[in-house]
Amino acid sequence: MNDRPWGSTPTGTAGAPLPPGIAADPERAPPGALLLEVAWEVCNQVGGIYQVLRSKAPTMVRRWRNRYGLVGPYVPVKAAVDFEQRRPSGWTAQVIDSLAAEGLRVHHGRWLVSSRPKVLLLECGLDQHRLDEAKYLLWHDHGIESPPDGTDPLFDAVVGFGFAVRRLMAAVCRCWRHSDEADDPDLAAPPPYHAAHAGDRRVLAHFHEWLGGLAIPLIRRDNLPVATVFTTHATLLGRYMASASESFYDHLPFLDHAAEATRFNVRSQHGVERACAHGCDVLTTVSPITGEECEFLLGRRPDMVLPNGLNIDRYNVGHDFQTFHAQFKERIHRFVMGQFFPSYSFDLDKTLYVFTSGRFEPRNKGFDLALEAMARLNAMLKDADLGVTVVFFIITQRHTRSLHPLALQSAGVLDELREVCARITADVGDGLFRRAAAGEKVRLDDLVDEYWSLRFRRTQVALRTDRLPLLTTHLIDDEWSDPVLGQVRALWFSNRAEDPVKIVYHPDFISPVNPLWGLEYEQFVRGCHLGVFPSAYEPWGYTPLECVAMGVPSITSDLAGFGRYVAENYPEQDRSGLLVLRRRGRSYNDAAAELAGHLLDFCKLDRRGRIALRNDVERRSWDFDWSRLARAYDWAHDLAMARAAAR
Repeated sequence: MNDRPWGSTPTGTAGAPLPPGIAADPERAPPGALLLEVAWEVCNQVGGIYQVLRSKAPTMVRRWRNRYGLVGPYVPVKAAVDFEQRRPSGWTAQVIDSLAAEGLRVHHGRWLVSSRPKVLLLECGLDQHRLDEAKYLLWHDHGIESPPDGTDPLFDAVVGFGFAVRRLMAAVCRCWRHSDEADDPDLAAPPPYHAAHAGDRRVLAHFHEWLGGLAIPLIRRDNLPVATVFTTHATLLGRYMASASESFYDHLPFLDHAAEATRFNVRSQHGVERACAHGCDVLTTVSPITGEECEFLLGRRPDMVLPNGLNIDRYNVGHDFQTFHAQFKERIHRFVMGQFFPSYSFDLDKTLYVFTSGRFEPRNKGFDLALEAMARLNAMLKDADLGVTVVFFIITQRHTRSLHPLALQSAGVLDELREVCARITADVGDGLFRRAAAGEKVRLDDLVDEYWSLRFRRTQVALRTDRLPLLTTHLIDDEWSDPVLGQVRALWFSNRAEDPVKIVYHPDFISPVNPLWGLEYEQFVRGCHLGVFPSAYEPWGYTPLECVAMGVPSITSDLAGFGRYVAENYPEQDRSGLLVLRRRGRSYNDAAAELAGHLLDFCKLDRRGRIALRNDVERRSWDFDWSRLARAYDWAHDLAMARAAAR
């Protein structure tokens, strides 16, 4: 159980000491240096790295100006949304023209995110002959084996991208290092720290994940004059192993990485990741806990930790964040009424909206622990008799057939009832005003038109049902083998009227086009009271950080990178709405009991206490802005250039 209540503000500061010998200027990059950031998710949203790159871009552009660009694969469907093609000029045009002559097409333009960073997207598909040749070179030069032909299209695409990036870097070295273009005019008078580097035109490349990093060992073998940084956001092998072991980190020092890669059939991907880790000048990761994976699975301890941030200004709405909470909570009320009120009703003013979300990895994301804690909270609330209802949303994405027809029907009837009520209210209001002004006595029933009165009664009857509320909003093909629904049933959740904790399993991301919501995911988060993310494996974890950015209290775990960062920098984090659940070295039952205790404490807060907690969270949010956390990237980049110069 939690022995300290939610509330009050913590002491402690975020940040890290400056690495020895590095004196990075956060405002100005070294003149003459060019930074290219390479990732599979540039203009190609797949997972969390897209959010990292997109949100960090304004800070990188602020420091590097026109000497910063991103490199990714050209995926036409994704590029049509995220990418604006532009005509290149100067050394960039020389690079693109020289590669086009070699048969590699490069698209130049801007990423349609804040600060509009420059982007190079590579058409990197290889025909079978060239793919076979590339795979042979991987084996011959680097000892990296490839899956059998045609069995892993993603790996084949990564090979094509890696070899294309190598060709791009060779062309950049030729054109940039010998270009006589003027440096960024904003850096015409650099401070003394940069004076020694004036005129030294260097190339720095920062690679993200094995998907984007395959070019690193290729660049080293070609001895290209490129300083390289590699960031692993989550080791591929670690993600697989954590899904299969409850004590992954405790066993980590004693595991045979090669045997485990064979066991999970990821030898090729793991080989690429190790080659990237050993070939780069600077190895980084996003949290100390993922650093342990690097040491024992990749065979190299990270040089630096680069914590992930957000562009907080994008989320900041000033004092209106409390108003937005109330506004979007009303939208969630409307969904809940459609989901539950056909069967029974409860007091929405005493209802708390709690949610968890993330990719469909129920154990890694802590969905299982959250549900176990909710079952315990259900019993606690019955005993405490607080009169509070908790609606717990599980938001993830997996294959579904469609929205559940009964959910759509209830939502449609509720919309009809709302329209009827609005019409009656308007008619009654006009008639009441005229008769009141005339001094007449009024019976309100007499003011309701008979047609609308009958339609009102029929809609009320149509809304009612004798079934229990649905547990899920969608039809799922393998419903009886779905692990989330399986645990929901095992915990005897069925959304009975007498249970204060209700479950809504939503196996699709929330969006405005969903007829049950008409909300953005961000708006849904703002309308909720608490986010719960007790991950068993989470190299960083953007979901609780997004809660912080929007002033929503959240619970994470010490097995998540973000949770570890908060625990190390905010000793009294549980008093500021940034609560870290201790999972490492503890049993599942002990962690569930503690989480249930934290949830009960939250349920005991009155409205004023919850408002104070949201204020504390919102004030703390600026500690996680990229303007502060990107300093670690500056240090890593300068360290890589120093090491490359010494090679």
